[in-house]
Amino acid sequence: MKNSQEGIQTRWQAVKMAADFITPYKRQVIYSLLALLFTATITLSIGQGIRLLIDQGFATQSKELLSQYVGIFLLLVIALAVGTFTRYYWVTWLGERVIADIRRKVFNHLIYLHPGFFEQNRSLEIQSRLTADMTLLQTVIGSSVSFALRNLIMMIGGIIWLFITNAKLTALVMVCVPLVVAPILIYGRRVRHLSRQSQDKIALVGAYVGEVLGQIKTVQAYNHQSIDQSTFHDQVEEAFAVAKQRTTQRALLITIVIILVLGAVGLMLWVGGMDVIEGRISAGELAAFVFYSVIVGSAVASISELIGELQRAAGAAERTIELLHAPNLIQSPAKPHPLPEVFGNITIDRLNFAYPSRPEVLAISQLSLTIHAGETLALVGPSGAGKSTLFDLLLRFFDSQSGSIELEGIDIRQLDLFALRHCFALVSQNPSLFYGTISENLRYARPDATDAEVELAAKTAYAHDFIRMLPQGYQTHLGDSGLGLSGGQKQRLAIARALLADTPILLLDEATSALDAQSEFWVQQALQHLMRNRTTLVIAHRLATVQSADRIAVLDHGHLDALGTHTELLQSSALYAQLAALQLQPHSEI
Repeated sequence: MKNSQEGIQTRWQAVKMAADFITPYKRQVIYSLLALLFTATITLSIGQGIRLLIDQGFATQSKELLSQYVGIFLLLVIALAVGTFTRYYWVTWLGERVIADIRRKVFNHLIYLHPGFFEQNRSLEIQSRLTADMTLLQTVIGSSVSFALRNLIMMIGGIIWLFITNAKLTALVMVCVPLVVAPILIYGRRVRHLSRQSQDKIALVGAYVGEVLGQIKTVQAYNHQSIDQSTFHDQVEEAFAVAKQRTTQRALLITIVIILVLGAVGLMLWVGGMDVIEGRISAGELAAFVFYSVIVGSAVASISELIGELQRAAGAAERTIELLHAPNLIQSPAKPHPLPEVFGNITIDRLNFAYPSRPEVLAISQLSLTIHAGETLALVGPSGAGKSTLFDLLLRFFDSQSGSIELEGIDIRQLDLFALRHCFALVSQNPSLFYGTISENLRYARPDATDAEVELAAKTAYAHDFIRMLPQGYQTHLGDSGLGLSGGQKQRLAIARALLADTPILLLDEATSALDAQSEFWVQQALQHLMRNRTTLVIAHRLATVQSADRIAVLDHGHLDALGTHTELLQSSALYAQLAALQLQPHSEI
């Protein structure tokens, strides 16, 4: 009972969502409805044209009357064609416009969601929802709903004309209406459930394809193609199995409706033919009645078929609503505290944090640390010590369970989120470059930067020379994730971007660990420029790169193990001394 109520509530939410997006386009909706009514009226009028053509044209043997009624019939056909064009244009326009608005709203919501949401939901599956689901909704809003309304009007109008033409024959048709409606209600719920399952399976297929193709070098390097083929085959077959069940239910529904509707038409033709033979009705009336019966029957059959499509759209709408209603757990306060001039003073006090996916494991445990403006603080420790997690908390990608982080004496949770992040520039081990030109990638932090400022940043980051050697220089297009550039080149572009951002605090996350000696040399030169007069936090596994830091914080399992200079830590921290012994002292040859 509870699931049924939830299903009804979700369907109403889907209808409300569609209505909210359609409401701004009332004028276009009116145009569509007027064209819809016009074409339905013309179609129904054709039945009377057929009656007059037979009774007044063929039966009277009058060439003049025959020509007159054929002319009227052709005018009705032309009017129907014009009305159909108008209806199709406005309905399709409305569908495209509404789906574009829904896509934009969903994307605008997603792009502000906290990163924890994407830790628990696959990004590629979400991408499928923005494409496959939206395409289905566009078909329904831009075509199916209009088609359903048209058939509904045709059905009601056809029934009215049936009663006007011959009430006795109409009664025979009406007996079959409950028989047609019953299977629609019975199978409709099954189709809707299977439609939701089908959309979920298709989304998983799309997500898997994106993941494999996005890592194609790794796939081929490990000769993993056959395993991926097998996995993809299984996922496709699962999607096909659900689609087959849905198709079977829809096919049964359509088959039953056709048998019942056309069976009623056959019975009606037999009774009506007897009446024509006995002279109780004219041949023209029977022809008009047959026409309206076919109109009503095809309308009912079409509506029953469309219900299956509408059920699929309901599943897509539910998934879209889930995205739109996904809560954003990291937001600016209602009344943010004004941000004073930022020099880079950071105070971390008894910080505790566990990731939502692993709530029982503290990634940061009772961490207290003071970072002074303008100093370079290195964070070292084994993998899983909490170094990158600390960066996530500084940028408020997540909020700690307890404790606080203060910037210039103000708790960062009291600050406007955008103002806070504007204080930081991040250079990671794997810099994020986007599909587009080098110039666009450098301007990512400052879209209003001039060409001169972009070039100066590139020169300072030792990137200008290799950029000039590319085919189109700064206008050279990069592939996804900077495909086509070396690791050192990507890092120098990321450093140039951070220089353009010109923030008071710099976060370096393993910025040189994956580079060869020559690339590391140029990146280190660029970093020296970037770190000048900035508060800098450096994550590094290689101690040789951080010995010159003002202070080094040694983290272990989320807590602060020791704090001091390289020389001091060699004496005071067993963990740091162990790391130094492994990395800095020469090893004897085996």
